[in-house]
Amino acid sequence: MSPMGDHAERLAALRRHIAALALDGVIVPHADEFLGEAAPPSSQRLAWLTGFTGSAGIAVVLAHRAAVFSDGRYVLQLAQQTDAALWEQRHVIDDPPPAWLASHAPGGRIGYDPKLIAADGLARFTAAGLEMVPIETDPVDAIWSDRPPSPAAPIVLHPLELAGKASAEKREEIATALRKANQDAAVLTDPASVAWLLNLRGADLPNTPFALAFAILRADGSVDLFADAARIAPDLRESFGNAVSVRPPDELAAALDALAGKRVRVDPAASPVWFSQRLRAAGADVVAEPDPCALPKARKNLAEQYGMRVAHARDAIAVCRFLHGLDRHAHLGTETELSAAAQLLALRAELPGFRGESFPAISGAGEHGAIIHYRATEASDRTLHPDELYLIDSGGQYPDGTTDITRTVWTGRGTAPASVRADVTRVLKGHIAIATLVFPRGVAGPHIDAFARRALWDAGLDYDHGTGHGVGSYLSVHEGPASISRNARPIPLEIGMVLSNEPGLYRPGAYGIRLENLLLVEEASNAGDRPWLRFATLTLAPFDRRLIDPGLLDPAERAWVDAYHARVLAEIGPTLPPDDRPWLAAACALLA
Repeated sequence: MSPMGDHAERLAALRRHIAALALDGVIVPHADEFLGEAAPPSSQRLAWLTGFTGSAGIAVVLAHRAAVFSDGRYVLQLAQQTDAALWEQRHVIDDPPPAWLASHAPGGRIGYDPKLIAADGLARFTAAGLEMVPIETDPVDAIWSDRPPSPAAPIVLHPLELAGKASAEKREEIATALRKANQDAAVLTDPASVAWLLNLRGADLPNTPFALAFAILRADGSVDLFADAARIAPDLRESFGNAVSVRPPDELAAALDALAGKRVRVDPAASPVWFSQRLRAAGADVVAEPDPCALPKARKNLAEQYGMRVAHARDAIAVCRFLHGLDRHAHLGTETELSAAAQLLALRAELPGFRGESFPAISGAGEHGAIIHYRATEASDRTLHPDELYLIDSGGQYPDGTTDITRTVWTGRGTAPASVRADVTRVLKGHIAIATLVFPRGVAGPHIDAFARRALWDAGLDYDHGTGHGVGSYLSVHEGPASISRNARPIPLEIGMVLSNEPGLYRPGAYGIRLENLLLVEEASNAGDRPWLRFATLTLAPFDRRLIDPGLLDPAERAWVDAYHARVLAEIGPTLPPDDRPWLAAACALLA
């Protein structure tokens, strides 16, 4: 049977299951039980059902119609991966799933898995007047006969010299916050928070080095970690001492029940609603507040900041060698999207400490670059043609830091057409606006997102994604709670946070442009009597000067580009193999 035929039968089987449950429909989120952006094969329910593999989305299935929703990053991918005869393809912002359901199933009983949706997400459906019915066994799991096994990779110690702070110190810090808030415990459902708090790392996901595990932190600093004891490395178990108990995952429900009468903190935006439902049923007082580890984790300490700088300098060696190779070969028509990405991966693999990509590289030539989160496959892989734009968005995982960089390059031997250079330069102007911003403490990502768009707006242009996301310290390449986006929560930016700076421009059917560096928030001096902050750029690799129109840059912008390139040459040039150094010197020359 063809893949589309598989999806047709899977949808039919799900509808039969829905009817047996006396429901009018169900929702199938992308998220797994940890509500993460990435999920192991055993939890990729949305992809199994629909064929859509993007990192954000939800399916809604009724008896006679069904739809898949995602955001602007995946509009083209959604159209390519799902069968329009089976699934309506919807924009999650322009046509929200609750409104779609309220329109097409008014008064209907809609099933959901309470382990796959947060309380805040569920509230949007109930607010639309829908009767949401919890299902004990996930409806997709009930029909997924060949579901892969759950991950079982070892859980290892993250060394103190890289973590910068002992787990016991972190536990006491968060426990103190709980005591001050008169809270007896906090449920930790984000594996990144568990990893940060206990200084552990894992390999349950291909690109993100944490273990998929829940934990309960109590106000006395003790922790219950719900994981298979056989997975815990001996040195990690020794580091726990007596304050951390490792308990089997199937004891989680009983542990929640044992919190009866206690005030328990649960994140309503990031924790599955099952936790608060179970706690309330047991008689606990649920306090709906953010994950207490989220902000401390995002504020990198000095050791983590140093590690991020070192990791980016190391990563730049591979990126610059890759860009040099592209400059030699891209115009020959011998490279494809997959072969180019494989070359970059091979160069990173030569670096000390490389643990893998921080996400599968987005390698898009020409029109594929306009697909914001494009993934080249054997079927879609195409040759890099001369005289076109090529976009490569990639990153690496190292024990001392996580990287994420995007460069857009010209595959020709000369300069690009004026219209293309104008587009790229407008994106670069937005990048510079963020990189050079000095702002008062208390400012949040949504407050500064427009700076990156001003030059594009002046030309009647825009891009349909946020300007920047948080990045973890040898954790997830997408880390909350802060981000630079007009749709983000107004979380003030703080010293030690690392965020991406990646404005873009996408012309469907022609090309895409994105220019991304990572930034570290640090203290700044400025006039006035209030504290100020600024960004320090961590990423070190040249922008393609053939795509820059200096006439569109003001003097300060030109000076920034020249100073950035001078820094790249000074810091990375001496670390490159001799054959690559002349190329880097030319790539970092002053703008004409």
